[in-house]
Amino acid sequence: MEKAHQAHRPRREPSRWRLTAVVWVLLGCAWCTGDSLEERFAASRAVFVACHQHDRRPGETFAGFLDALARLPMPVLRALAAGVRGQIRALFGSRLRVNGWMVFACDGSRLECPRSEELQARLGEAGKPGSAPSVYLSTLVLLPCAMLWAWQLGKGTASELDHLGRMLPTLPDRSLIVADAFYMGYDLFRSITQKPVSASFLVRLSSRAYLYTDESLPLDRFREGLVWYWPGKARDAGLPPLRLRLLRVRGKKVDVWLLSNVLDRKELSHKLARQIYRWRWRNEMCHPHHPSSDSLYHRRHAA
Repeated sequence: MEKAHQAHRPRREPSRWRLTAVVWVLLGCAWCTGDSLEERFAASRAVFVACHQHDRRPGETFAGFLDALARLPMPVLRALAAGVRGQIRALFGSRLRVNGWMVFACDGSRLECPRSEELQARLGEAGKPGSAPSVYLSTLVLLPCAMLWAWQLGKGTASELDHLGRMLPTLPDRSLIVADAFYMGYDLFRSITQKPVSASFLVRLSSRAYLYTDESLPLDRFREGLVWYWPGKARDAGLPPLRLRLLRVRGKKVDVWLLSNVLDRKELSHKLARQIYRWRWRNEMCHPHHPSSDSLYHRRHAA
């Protein structure tokens, strides 16, 4: 809350909605229950009024709250998000770790927006001609508790690799990023492992990726081993190969091949890697790609 106040430099104060009320009700809408955003707003506002009986009461309408929220500059919301992450680490850090790791699932999705003139002019088309304007939303979700940690929004043509790179500074020490094959990339892997981030990753291997080994390995018996990742563009640019670890997770129908920069089995065992990737798969719906999230984004930017 203090960081949000420091970043807030209003030109004029809303008549009924001051910054403290906007922030409290916004956080309440994110975490309270309700069948609609309006119901969550009503519940969150009621809690705020009960806890701040000596403060000036905020407005009663959801439309007025959205109008006050739309007037907040983005640095205020970024400062608020950073403060919430800091409190989560301070209060629950050790209990959220798995074998010493803070495990984050990364995913992205393209979301269609209303066909308003402003959105069509700003976002353009990301698909077929005549398609609705869209945004690309990338998120980091803390596993296994399925808590939203960080997010990036861009045009529908945005790169999920670039989005993840922008979210790296939000990660605490000893973070492990779990992602699918869309997040295969030499530059991204180097960004994750280099300081000041110094995180680790567990990524599903893309069928288009080529790996090199020091010796021939029989695939029918392969379980895990060290490999070199050296795509053609990096090789042509004179960049060094990356020493990584390849793991094979047996499945009923198909096997899953995982690539990680954690080379020590004591740090990340085969059993733990398999469990963590299953968490990521089962928590697919925890990433905010469902209709209620679309509605919140649309109303936040339409107000």
